[in-house]
Amino acid sequence: MSAFFVTGSGTEIGKTFVTAALIHELRRRGRAVAALKPVASGFDPGRADESDPGILLAALGEPSSAQALERIAPWRFRAPLSPDMAAAREKRVIDFAALVEHSRAAITASPGTLLIEGVGGVMVPLDERHTVLDWIAALRIPAIVVTGSYLGAISHALTALDALHSRSLAVAAIVVNETPHSGVALDETAATIACFADGTPVITLPRLGGAHQPHAAIGRLTERLDRF
Repeated sequence: MSAFFVTGSGTEIGKTFVTAALIHELRRRGRAVAALKPVASGFDPGRADESDPGILLAALGEPSSAQALERIAPWRFRAPLSPDMAAAREKRVIDFAALVEHSRAAITASPGTLLIEGVGGVMVPLDERHTVLDWIAALRIPAIVVTGSYLGAISHALTALDALHSRSLAVAAIVVNETPHSGVALDETAATIACFADGTPVITLPRLGGAHQPHAAIGRLTERLDRF
């Protein structure tokens, strides 16, 4: 049994794409894999299949049923805002202790690899006192940091890495997910990040096809997780 937390340097940079690609690769290799996306904002119940939890369920070969959505993403909010703000719009709050317990129970129950996808970036607030970083720290599982190749991604990635290291959290890999139409070269972005990554592997992921298509970069990431 192993578990990894997929986090990011910001939002809309490809965490779900990377998580789904890892699920497909592990299943292709005949491995047991499970996934959680416990907190999801911007969730439209009428388009559940297109949501982040729906994409992960599809990668797992499951339909986006009400029961499956409740298991994989029990904290779902309509507003495309930070989780604390999205919850407040619905006069709700995220119970941090319950979130941690839900995650720990899944880690214990998983017979293979469990991927827990976070929400937004490392420092996104979950409530008035806790961020995603606090969530990862409570679980004490290795993180996979996903960033982009847009202008500014280097600073965002290294800031996320510094935040994780400040809490003595392990980082299994940094994935530089190619940003569409960016004027910044993917390989150059990754090389610069690697200069400051203290030996953490930096893996480039070109935007080629969908998450269900095997890609050498995802294969390398899977092998890195196996050795971690």
